[in-house]
Amino acid sequence: MRVLLAGGAGYIGAHTALALIEHGHEVLVVDDFSNSCIDSIQRVEALSGATVTVIENDLSNLEASRVALAGHDFDAVIHLAGLKAVGESTEQPIRYYRTNIDSTLNLLEIMRERAVTKLVFSSSATVYGTPELLPLREDHPVGNNITNPYGWSKAMNEQIIRDVQAAWPELGAVLLRYFNPVGAHPSGQIGEDPSGVPSNLMPYVAQVAIGRRERLSVFGNDYPTDDGTGVRDYIHVMDLAEGHVAALEHLRDGVTAYNLGTGRGSSVLDLVSAFEQAVGIAIPYEIVAARAGDVAEAVADPSLAHAELGWTATRSLADACRDSWAWQSSNPNGYGA
Repeated sequence: MRVLLAGGAGYIGAHTALALIEHGHEVLVVDDFSNSCIDSIQRVEALSGATVTVIENDLSNLEASRVALAGHDFDAVIHLAGLKAVGESTEQPIRYYRTNIDSTLNLLEIMRERAVTKLVFSSSATVYGTPELLPLREDHPVGNNITNPYGWSKAMNEQIIRDVQAAWPELGAVLLRYFNPVGAHPSGQIGEDPSGVPSNLMPYVAQVAIGRRERLSVFGNDYPTDDGTGVRDYIHVMDLAEGHVAALEHLRDGVTAYNLGTGRGSSVLDLVSAFEQAVGIAIPYEIVAARAGDVAEAVADPSLAHAELGWTATRSLADACRDSWAWQSSNPNGYGA
């Protein structure tokens, strides 16, 4: 299958591109490179031995996207493009809504024009808002006191996809609700390389370990959790990438949502301890005020993905820490450095 991978040069995109190729699919990447670089795809090509077609384009511009994709055929779309930092979204809500929603509307319009009926959408556990019952199942209410514009943009996109599918029954769509992706490809050749200060925990920890940053800021220690720090379900990025392949290969009519997580929660301090044990380096940290938009705890019930997609996360937090360090220590300044 020839797959259009929107946002395919980013952290999750590059790992998904590699997983798709390893499962016999052909990959066409479209990315605006606002928070990614071409080096990630070049490394995917080196690891896989395959050629990946790359189109530089901003999917939030409909006419430019029509022109950019003209002459490129594809059978399915995996939509990973968008802005993703929870904290930043509370500071820049207009930018987040415009980018994340417009890119989805435009992709759907182009798919409809070209009769492409297979879509896998990158959603998020943030659509559940403030959890009332853990672990989170797919039938948990969406939009339950969502605390940030990033989460609302994902919930709105889910509704847009459902509405479009109701009007266009030929469309089959999967909504993949990610929990917290961490780690890197075990080769150390591709990994998370955020622009500026990392908004996610593990790349920040890795940058402290390599000496790029003095210490980790732990946002809040008075949550109702065992150690007072936020608890999340950390899923290895290669497990997440393989979840996209499973979703694509089991895609059916209608719209179905699946959680992609491990079912195990770890606190911020648990992750710091796991990283220290995996790499043998102490991580200095300080407790600071909690961030706007964060919830205390979010852990998946991934049993539906196992039952219907045949997918299960198989890698541990220790694996993720080891692989993240393999990436960071081999690429202390990220791609191209």
